[in-house]
Amino acid sequence: MEQARRKSSRSWTAAVALVSLFAVVAVAAAGAPVPRRILVDTDMDTEDLFALLYVLKQDRSKFDVKAITINANAWIDAGHGVNQLYDILYMMGRDDIAVGVGGDGGISDAGEIHPDVGGYLPLIDQVLSTAGGCRYRQAIPPGSHDGRLDTDTNSGVRRGFLPRGPRQYEPLRQPTAQQVMVDTVSAGPTTLLLLGALTNAALLLMAHPHLRRNVERVYVSGGGVRVPGNLFTADDTNPFAEFNMFCDPFAAYVVLHSGVPVTLVPLDATNRIPVTEEFFAEFGRRWQSTPEARYCFQSLDQVLRRLRRPAPGLHGSTGFYLWDSFTVGVAISSMGNGEVNGGNDFAELEYMNITVITSNKPYGARDGSNPFFDGRSTPKFGLKEGGVHSGHVQTGIRDSFCLVEGSNTGRCQDGYTKEVAGSEGVWVVATSAKPNTDNNSTLDREFFKSFLEVLNLPRQSGRFNISKQFPFYREVLYKPDFMNVSRGKPVIFDMDMSPGDFISLIYLLKTPREAIDVKGVLVNGNGWANIATIDIVYDILHMMGRDDIPVGLGNTTALGNPTLGCDNAYAIPLGSGGFIDSDTLYGLARLLPISPRRYTPESSDDPEHRQPLAFEVWQSVRRQLCPGDKITLLTSGPLTNLANISLCDR
Repeated sequence: MEQARRKSSRSWTAAVALVSLFAVVAVAAAGAPVPRRILVDTDMDTEDLFALLYVLKQDRSKFDVKAITINANAWIDAGHGVNQLYDILYMMGRDDIAVGVGGDGGISDAGEIHPDVGGYLPLIDQVLSTAGGCRYRQAIPPGSHDGRLDTDTNSGVRRGFLPRGPRQYEPLRQPTAQQVMVDTVSAGPTTLLLLGALTNAALLLMAHPHLRRNVERVYVSGGGVRVPGNLFTADDTNPFAEFNMFCDPFAAYVVLHSGVPVTLVPLDATNRIPVTEEFFAEFGRRWQSTPEARYCFQSLDQVLRRLRRPAPGLHGSTGFYLWDSFTVGVAISSMGNGEVNGGNDFAELEYMNITVITSNKPYGARDGSNPFFDGRSTPKFGLKEGGVHSGHVQTGIRDSFCLVEGSNTGRCQDGYTKEVAGSEGVWVVATSAKPNTDNNSTLDREFFKSFLEVLNLPRQSGRFNISKQFPFYREVLYKPDFMNVSRGKPVIFDMDMSPGDFISLIYLLKTPREAIDVKGVLVNGNGWANIATIDIVYDILHMMGRDDIPVGLGNTTALGNPTLGCDNAYAIPLGSGGFIDSDTLYGLARLLPISPRRYTPESSDDPEHRQPLAFEVWQSVRRQLCPGDKITLLTSGPLTNLANISLCDR
């Protein structure tokens, strides 16, 4: 009897389990919500960080970020960008997200795309090396004043705020952008959010055309359809270009003409969402309840300080916009509302025939500017002779071909997203930003309200910043006591921050002070490391107990080219064995103690502790000398800093 009862019970349990299984299958078949798989490709500009945090705060049951890839062909240097991204993900508890950057493959002369190419160069300059080519990136200043130095360091905010995560750049082990993209898209239908130049996405679609079926939709931040461009560093010679399109026009053409569904969010829409002083004030008053919100606010504060300098007391628009954050908002709203046939909470969308013009008329001209065609019997990538890719392509940032002779009007269309008639393709284009439906709010755009609300949600909030991660950490300066110590020959060390230079610096610091007295360090951003690597110099000095030694920020370009250009530095590889390894000290820089000193822009709250310049350090050391004393200058990099000192101080 008991055995029969147990058998009946087991049968009933099995029946219930079978019914439950059928129920699960039925729910799945009925269209149970499956989160959208998202891959973000970003150039890690300051505003991209806002966009990344905004998308990471979304409900993961609806929108799940699977991977982030870095485009290092614009506003960020790869080594600094990848470590900042790892720390942001650690703060947000998302170490599960794969991160890819660069790639040391290449594209052969025949157009064959080797594995893992990407990130560092625009398609027109891609060869079998990561060295060479500065066609478009020269438009972005390498130093401060809205250049890569401020982006690489996030104006000094990054080191003082973000916690230190377990992941970091590691030579030969760092996943490449192409590897991460292929793995992510192969795993299932994926939506791409492209927030920088489109190089990585174009390479994915060109090298792996079979994966196009897994790309559900591409959202692109960039272009200007019916408005002028924003190439503020050279808009007098190229008034049409928008930065993301300009940094790799051919890649933009490839993506927009790939056949995958595309939604473009151009300047036409993002020009409608300027960050106003009223928005910034509202942000500061009420909307900093999470670490990620505070990080965004502090970052925005530094950006606006720089922008206000030329015009103190500026009211209204600051000249800064939520370009990429707005694109992510449009994407999230579109996906939530059913994509093409659904509405959008933040933007007006319309269909448009558009294309990207990548060269100038006369098409078919062989003037040495276009590696796709020049010197080739068969154009690279099978491009059409006499087509929109076969004309003159910008080589120098001041190319005069962009202006019509005797006229102030421009005709340069390099990187310009142009509206055309015909069957080139049909995409959804965001044309404007919707106003806030709450008339009593100080936030005049619907997206502004969403942006601040999402950043401050307790859901999926950041865990801590660096002060909460290390509550007993104190920023203490270690300065040696030289009382009753004879000091040797005064020396200033001028370095370009290659790994060998750091070994030399430690050697100098270990030398008895009675023989050599290191009075100052000058850094040069015109050699084997980008200028933001100055923070590693501060960490080395801190480790050695020499926070008394001043560090001077030197030149970022060769003499005679004060702000823009890559005339000589382009010879140094951007990938392995080059800048990415030098900027991270082959991954070892993360093992150093964190110095209280760091790069600090002129616009910071504490002008007394702003970053001193190389010439200022020289003058300070010279004033300390007794009559008749001389300084020994030891240099292990380009002589740019020393030449400037010689020219300025006879």
